[in-house]
Amino acid sequence: MTTLLLEVGDLHAGYGRAEVLTGLNFAVRQGQVITIIGPNGAGKSTTLNALIGLLPTRGRVVFDGQDLSGANLEDRVMMGLALVPEKRELFSTMPVEDNLVLGGWRAMKQRIPHWKREIERVYELFPRLKERRAQLAGTLSGGERQMLAVGRALMSSPRLLMLDEPSLGLAPLVVKEIFRIIERLQREGTSILLVEQNARAALEVADHGYVLETGSISVQGPAAELAHNPRVIESYLGSAHREAA
Repeated sequence: MTTLLLEVGDLHAGYGRAEVLTGLNFAVRQGQVITIIGPNGAGKSTTLNALIGLLPTRGRVVFDGQDLSGANLEDRVMMGLALVPEKRELFSTMPVEDNLVLGGWRAMKQRIPHWKREIERVYELFPRLKERRAQLAGTLSGGERQMLAVGRALMSSPRLLMLDEPSLGLAPLVVKEIFRIIERLQREGTSILLVEQNARAALEVADHGYVLETGSISVQGPAAELAHNPRVIESYLGSAHREAA
């Protein structure tokens, strides 16, 4: 069995007095794609924000054998966690390549040799970014901005890549390309935690899935089994998937 990379136990988090996560439990193993699906407001984005250190939490988060209870955002990034937020958060007035270079901050600080070679890997994954390397990030299309956000995260050589709604607001052809990249990253050994409302696409690329409802996990299992779970089909995959199943 592959090595346990991330273990989350009885995690509580929220905003002010509003508790959103009410005892979350899940795990990610090395090299896996794990997806968390669920309705709006269930706590999917809150989960990623808590894991990266943007929110105060209660509970247990262990990453690569280390307890993260005292680790701040910078500590977690230096340990190898990388988050691609839902809003992408690019430096819109800077060129594409400068955004990528800034993504290599962890590698620079840890003096990882030849870290700039990661730019060529990103350009190989996303040829359109290479074509637009001198273009301001704020002038890119929605799909190109998502590619840049993922590429910038990859510049840090993350041990765990966390993606928050990567398909949000994108055209179907672009969504297909983004998920093709996710599959390729997994084949190359990148561990991925994917939060996604497009449950069908998420379960197709994931090894294991969790359904998050009102702050805790209601259903979990191998992604292929969840894709045929009547409750998941009814709630998240729609009638077309139900008829196909």
